[in-house]
Amino acid sequence: MTNLIPYAIAWTVLAVIVMVLALIRRSVAAKEDDTLHLGGEAAVVEQQVDVAKKLETLDKWGKILTVVLAITGVALACWWGYAQFTTVGGFE
Repeated sequence: MTNLIPYAIAWTVLAVIVMVLALIRRSVAAKEDDTLHLGGEAAVVEQQVDVAKKLETLDKWGKILTVVLAITGVALACWWGYAQFTTVGGFE
């Protein structure tokens, strides 16, 4: 049987990265001001723009890494299943 441990460890590290990214996004989103400031204090408007840019970047990478995590997880599971099926004794 093929040794899948290194691939499983890499997948786990990727899963931890996705979870950390989600926690960072939650932290940044907590600083978000939900009220709309059209005029007035430029500093508040600038802060809203900065938080929105950070959230947009975190969302982009979060989506990409989540898709990569799902695809590699399915591939790893299929590879494990195939390795189990093709070894002598099958799923015993």
